[in-house]
Amino acid sequence: MISPQMLIAGAVAVGVGGLAFVFLGGDSAADKRRAAIKRDDPKTVSAAAEKVARKKQVADSLKELEKKRNNSRPDLQTRIEQAGLSISKQQYYLFSLIAALALAGLVWLKTESLIVALMFAVIGGLGAPGFLLTRLRNRRIKKFINGLPNAIDIIVRGVKSGLPLGDTIRMVANEADEPVKSEFRRIVESQAVGLALPEAVERMTSRVPITETNFFSIVIAIQSRAGGNLSEALGNLSKVLRDRKKMKGKIGAMAMEAKASAVIIGLVPFFVTFALYMSSPKYIMLLWTTSHGRIVSVVACCWMAIGAAIMKKMINFDF
Repeated sequence: MISPQMLIAGAVAVGVGGLAFVFLGGDSAADKRRAAIKRDDPKTVSAAAEKVARKKQVADSLKELEKKRNNSRPDLQTRIEQAGLSISKQQYYLFSLIAALALAGLVWLKTESLIVALMFAVIGGLGAPGFLLTRLRNRRIKKFINGLPNAIDIIVRGVKSGLPLGDTIRMVANEADEPVKSEFRRIVESQAVGLALPEAVERMTSRVPITETNFFSIVIAIQSRAGGNLSEALGNLSKVLRDRKKMKGKIGAMAMEAKASAVIIGLVPFFVTFALYMSSPKYIMLLWTTSHGRIVSVVACCWMAIGAAIMKKMINFDF
């Protein structure tokens, strides 16, 4: 005969088992059923496959552009175009030759030393034109970076209002500031001769080899191949470019103290030399009136140039 205590114990056991099933096994089983339904749903499968395909396409495009950027070094004519100059290589070489001869002639008339004149000829023929070209190129690229987000905003507003992408690019080519205006005008001209828009935008990355143009080229290429909401993608790109600009400003502010210290350290020897020349000219003039002094001066200038290059490398941040 079953006692009441056994019935109570059995009821308690059944209740505890039911609660355990509800709290531990019920949800997991339901989750498994829902996951199985999602896996079998064609819409879910297609959306997931499309997302994976887009990620793979973006990764492939990034790898392809990075490979082209690493393998292709710009030649002299490309660097001249990147600097915004409308001269040929022959004109650049002629300018370098004139600068070398002029600087060497002035030094020869002052010192009458052939070695020193040849050194300044190398500086005037190779160093000064290359430095000037690099400065012009960097300044033009900086202006392009500052103006590109505004150009992308114009494209976004045009696309949202229903205009075709080609018409919005023509608007940028007519209304934007330089050098963004000229670069987008080249895109329009490339399209006019039959080049596809993604290829025309990709050519801009070779003329302006920066990360921002790579991003823009990738967005246009992916939209032309896979479609999607172009205005949303370009809007996100504009936000990313503005955030990168803010980050560069913060980095520049943080590195300003180091740059000021480097400039002071680099100018100290010149100030000391000038002070000694004002106080004891005969003492300091030995550096350029005697052969040993000239050798010491040249070696000191070389070491100072190496130190300046090292300090510049240490305080410049590239991202």
